[in-house]
Amino acid sequence: MPGGAVALGHHVLTSLLGAWALAACSAEEAAAVEEHLGECDACADEALRLREAVALLQRPESLDLDPALRTRVLDGCLERRPPRIPVPEWATPYDAETARLDALLQDIGDAEWHAPVRLRWFEADEAASRRTTVAGVLAHLLTVDGLVAVALGLDDPLGDITAPTPAPAGRTEAYWRASHYPPTRTVRAPWREQSHGIVRTVSFTGDAGRMPVSYGDFELPLHDAMLDRAFECWVHAEDIADAVDYPYEPPSARHLNRMIDLAARMLPGVLAARRRAGLAAPGVRPHLVTAGEPGRSLRLEIEGSGGGEWLIPLDSPGAVGSAEHEVAHVALDGVEFCRLAAGHVPPAEAAAGQMGDREAIRDVLFAAASLSRM
Repeated sequence: MPGGAVALGHHVLTSLLGAWALAACSAEEAAAVEEHLGECDACADEALRLREAVALLQRPESLDLDPALRTRVLDGCLERRPPRIPVPEWATPYDAETARLDALLQDIGDAEWHAPVRLRWFEADEAASRRTTVAGVLAHLLTVDGLVAVALGLDDPLGDITAPTPAPAGRTEAYWRASHYPPTRTVRAPWREQSHGIVRTVSFTGDAGRMPVSYGDFELPLHDAMLDRAFECWVHAEDIADAVDYPYEPPSARHLNRMIDLAARMLPGVLAARRRAGLAAPGVRPHLVTAGEPGRSLRLEIEGSGGGEWLIPLDSPGAVGSAEHEVAHVALDGVEFCRLAAGHVPPAEAAAGQMGDREAIRDVLFAAASLSRM
């Protein structure tokens, strides 16, 4: 028979229709079935019904790339040929999140750069926000990432612009005001060049992770500042994605865990600052705890992606979290906790399982929200 088809009887060809519809026939069987369908109207109708049924059983394929694809490809490449100058492990979340955001930006049109975005954070126990655009959000990331760039000896993206304060909000407002026109997609090139420069520089500097990076009213060691910038990049990428109706996934579990760990390590200092500002929950009185000694603690349990457990000392930043002195337990999903820390979820509305000292729990949830800033 022509085309490689084998000679099969009608009843055999009919029994093969299901396998043919599922593309499970051998090449010879498929050729025989397809030749028969051109001669038998009844089998042709049945084959069409089976193919339509198979189409209904298959899940529609998304055109969006798997967000973990870049990491898998890079891991595979690096297993075969390690880089001569590798990116430090503590800088990989920033490298990954800036690459993911850049991929999103590559897909949006000119008009979408002017889509409205509302930046949100939590300030003095109140929700705060600032209206801008997609391009304005990227300008914000450019100027605040500039704090890391300056610490590394790179150019300040503000150039000759004088900011009223060296804090992130002051730098951003100064950049926005100095722009003759609202920021457009042209801000993408300097932002991406700066992010590449930061990753390249930290890769060459070697063991410089403890170098201080000033945020104006506080400092972070470089390795924590890079995590902070990775976290902000993800949070604002979600803001942009929401504005342009683009699907966007959370970071990988490994990177999300590091971001949560940074927030957990910062909580004791934020708790102390809130007490000094008179923002602690009514009735909460810190116990005197010598630095390095165990004190009252809250167990922070993070479920799902990036999960783990942290014992948060409640009475002093210098105290040590202690299971024996645990007075409260809070459980949250990893992404929910990060959105709380970003000021996108009010503390009173956070989906948190709670057990133990209610005032201590309230204080920690509000402290987590206080980690956010413009």
